[in-house]
Amino acid sequence: MKKFAAIQMTSGPEVAPNLAAAETLIAAAVAAGAGLVALPENFALMARSDAERLGVAEDDGHGPIQDFLAATARRHKLWLVGGTLPIKTTQTKKLRSACLLFDDQGRRVVRYDKMHLFDVTLSNGEQYHESAVFEPGTEVVVADTPFGKLGLAVCYDLRFPELFRALLDRGAEIFAVPSAFTALTGRAHWEVLVRARAIENLAWVIAAAQGGRHANGRETHGHSMVVSPWGEVLTRHESGPGMALAECDAARQREMRAQLPSLQHRKPNL
Repeated sequence: MKKFAAIQMTSGPEVAPNLAAAETLIAAAVAAGAGLVALPENFALMARSDAERLGVAEDDGHGPIQDFLAATARRHKLWLVGGTLPIKTTQTKKLRSACLLFDDQGRRVVRYDKMHLFDVTLSNGEQYHESAVFEPGTEVVVADTPFGKLGLAVCYDLRFPELFRALLDRGAEIFAVPSAFTALTGRAHWEVLVRARAIENLAWVIAAAQGGRHANGRETHGHSMVVSPWGEVLTRHESGPGMALAECDAARQREMRAQLPSLQHRKPNL
């Protein structure tokens, strides 16, 4: 039996304290038996401005945040989904929101760049325009891990089931979805979206979220959870920093997929 952990944070605008908080939570997850741990979106920086994001953005392959992820995975001998961090592009004022997976030796396995960007104006007046500083990713990413095939997605991606079908078609058995849902959209949609992606793909979902009131004035929903392929919320952490930890049985997933062969009944050419 393997354990997955979704780390929840209330990240601020300074990288060093956020990394220290992440290290404490990861260490607690490992002490509780977790072998695969996911950090939330923007774990290292919940920026107050695009200028702050640009200021801490790293070159692909090296930088303090990436070094932290590699060293932490190696030190604790765990597989680590590194939330998201800003990675530079060839365009001077454009970044990628990158989710990096590290193995238990601290080696980077894959990189997924957030595909769907959150450009919205909410009913409470909150406005988000991620495309002002980020460019969208274009590659669907699935990695082989000791826990099964792991597909990566980020936050707003949850609203696009075709991405998860593409991950499924590449063999995904687990989805890690680092997120920072707003309090407004999270109350309405977070749990139902996470559970829907699990149910329709008969896949585990590790949904690591930001949760709380941030220094930039934003309030995030939290409710990090691990959801079974049957759509059961096995564990959740509602508010503030913490973790959701659950045992995940690969044999049980195989039984579920055999008993309810909906994946074999798909008609993808409709």
